[in-house]
Amino acid sequence: MRERLDALDPEELRRRFKRPFALAQRGGVLKEYEWLGGRHVLSVDGTGRFSSPTVHCDNCCVKNRRDGGVEYCHQSLCAVLVHPERRAVVPVVPPEPILKTDGARKNDCERNASKRLPTALRREHPYLPLLAVEDGLASNGPRVRLLKELDMSFVPGAKPGDHKALFAWVDELESAPQGPGAKPGVERWETTDADGVEHRFRWSNGAPLNDAHADLEVNFLEYRERRPNGKERHFSWVADLRMDRWNAMDLMRAGRARWRIENETFNTLKNQGCEFEHNFGHGEQHLATVFACLTMLAFGIDQLQKACCPLFQAAQARKGRAKYFREDFRSMFTTFRLPDWDTSCRALAFGHEAPVPVPFDSS
Repeated sequence: MRERLDALDPEELRRRFKRPFALAQRGGVLKEYEWLGGRHVLSVDGTGRFSSPTVHCDNCCVKNRRDGGVEYCHQSLCAVLVHPERRAVVPVVPPEPILKTDGARKNDCERNASKRLPTALRREHPYLPLLAVEDGLASNGPRVRLLKELDMSFVPGAKPGDHKALFAWVDELESAPQGPGAKPGVERWETTDADGVEHRFRWSNGAPLNDAHADLEVNFLEYRERRPNGKERHFSWVADLRMDRWNAMDLMRAGRARWRIENETFNTLKNQGCEFEHNFGHGEQHLATVFACLTMLAFGIDQLQKACCPLFQAAQARKGRAKYFREDFRSMFTTFRLPDWDTSCRALAFGHEAPVPVPFDSS
């Protein structure tokens, strides 16, 4: 099986992701993931899944260590639908492999893969309204132009240290005197919720992205949070959606939902029983990438069950943690004959009785 999968082109697995996604659309599951006027929040980020000083294949990226050694690794760029109020995520496309031919530096590799992933996604889902939320690496001119060409809205992070010209422009605009009847170039809004958390917003529409792309206008949003215990947090983004007092909170929540790809996706894949980083067999061609795609496919079906199947939810709730649920689910296959999915989920949700071993009568 490993030999056969090693020769399989990972592109052949793309259509396998479309089937469960289409069923989720048809069943109305994706309606529950709409945000900001019917858009689906798409979180995109890269992650490592294999590293070894000896085991490698033709597609491994190569890192030269300071001690003179060599490290071979595989990395992938992943994209999942997230929602600020839901823990389950929905993988849209298979992981985009970051290949050795993409470049020697991590940023270059990830940026090359980030061109292929949204292009393939838009080709497979041409009418899906998307709002891409990414880290600060995505708030650059080429990336913003690509998302505009693909008809995707965006809210990537924009850190002050990486966008000094943008922050200076907003500060200067805010301090400039306003003439009579002129609309303010920079607006602020503050509110305190029922839990005593202070939310402070500052935004400006039509700001230049940076000095190198001054002709590329974006909308700037800055957010500060202060909790009753005194803890403060600061975030900032650029977006294509026009901002006002009525959508500032929702834009902020969409931007912060980006972390669900770290917590609910990568953490689950690596630490909750999915064994995303385990080397089931490396191969010489595509085996490592094929295993990553199959793992993500299984994870996607698992997440859709978590989002809409009451029986699956009951089984997982009884086990408490996803890791324990998967361990018990796997162990049942060594003890019981399981005729269908419902039988296994009902056994985990409502209990089951193990068969009593009968000793062999040698007489």
